Amino acid sequence: MIRLHNFINGRFQAPASGQYLPNDSPANGQVYSEVPDSDQRDVEEAYQAAARAFQDWGRSSKQFRYEMLMRIADGIERRFDELAEAESKDNGKPLWLTREVDIPRASANFRFFATALLHFDAQVHSMEGQALNYTLRHPLGVVGCISPWNLPLYLFTWKIAPALAAGNCVIGKPSEVTPYTAYLLSEIVAEAGLPAGVLNIVHGLGGKVGQALSEHPGIPAISFTGGTATGAQIARTAAPMFKKLSLELGGKNPNIIFADANLDEAVRMSVRSSFLNQGQICLCGSRILVERSVYNEFRDRLVAEAKKIKVGHPSNPEVFMGAVVSKPHMEKILAKIETAKQEGGIVLCGGERAYPGGEAEGGYYVAPTLIENLSMDCSTNQEEIFGPVATLTPFDTEEEALALANSTRYGLAGSVWTENIHRAHRVAARLHSGFVWVNTWNLRDLRTPFGGMKDSGVGREGGFKSFDFFTEAQNVCVKIEGY
Repeated sequence: MIRLHNFINGRFQAPASGQYLPNDSPANGQVYSEVPDSDQRDVEEAYQAAARAFQDWGRSSKQFRYEMLMRIADGIERRFDELAEAESKDNGKPLWLTREVDIPRASANFRFFATALLHFDAQVHSMEGQALNYTLRHPLGVVGCISPWNLPLYLFTWKIAPALAAGNCVIGKPSEVTPYTAYLLSEIVAEAGLPAGVLNIVHGLGGKVGQALSEHPGIPAISFTGGTATGAQIARTAAPMFKKLSLELGGKNPNIIFADANLDEAVRMSVRSSFLNQGQICLCGSRILVERSVYNEFRDRLVAEAKKIKVGHPSNPEVFMGAVVSKPHMEKILAKIETAKQEGGIVLCGGERAYPGGEAEGGYYVAPTLIENLSMDCSTNQEEIFGPVATLTPFDTEEEALALANSTRYGLAGSVWTENIHRAHRVAARLHSGFVWVNTWNLRDLRTPFGGMKDSGVGREGGFKSFDFFTEAQNVCVKIEGY
């Protein structure tokens, strides 16, 4: 049994409550670690440490911060195998995926924002000789970073790295469902020599730790990625306190296939966009809209490929889908599938719990599921499922495709598949989505702004947008004497 600890003021310590939460491995359902059940007392201790550390860190040179972040990136890469295995065990995702995506991206986040910091400069505006304006960017102080369970270290570092680079001190709250790699990151940070109190990691439940961060009067900004309902709760608490908020929330993303698309590539990538990471990515294309003239062909080919997907223990290199993150989440997904049937949906494949057997016995597995014959206004097509479930719907015209795509309260991402470049630009511009891919999916450039529209969130992060969020702008106007 592994007992995790909070990381506060450069030290590993038990929660003030003395209580711990059980944490099981989704791959086999066995409890293997204990997570601190922290509360506002731990957050307050972390805040005091961070506030003291900010006196020096906030005034430190860009070069110093660059070097510290690069040391952390080096530490992640030195412990690559350990982190990859821990992420797979904690989350249930295939080991090959953590090695290919999650852990490389974690170190890349630190390297990218460390380097970007050196190129983040002030703006100057001349008033035709009368005065000179220049804009300074100041760190905010102590900021809260709350990350989800689906991409644990990947998204934790996506928030922490730019916050630290900009000169802030951080209290990070990883998901209590997948805390292990955040704990290992605290070890890496300590080994790298980051000054005590600059990064504090407090484990625990959202209703205790997350709420304490949101309502703390000394924390001026919260960066959160997670469910829309939780984001709304954070906003209700933090907005009246005039905190800066970056909320990257849920999605019900359209994947639009036009008849002139490269169907081979569209089928291949639709399998990934529907089922990668067991469908537990906010960017997944869970609503597949297909032009009617190619609907039957595309559907049959997609179903055939989905049926080939191997579901099993995350350590098996032949497995494409591992376990979903927890038993309650598995039960939620299966209940959503039953709702889809009641709404008239026809299950084309999957629709049930998977039982790989062997070392995966007792784990939380769901077969890849495709459903058709559902209206666009039914709950299955309107509410996020966040699992390996996608629906297929035909359309006849471009206008109908757009109406279907924009019909939900979400607006995070979308994909458009067409060989007509004019249509590609036209449809992309009219999608109510913060991020649109054309003839691809999940191809990310860290320099670009990322975030959602409508109920998918508030604000943008990525590239210099992250620095904009984690700093406060100050304009200085200097009158030129004698003008």
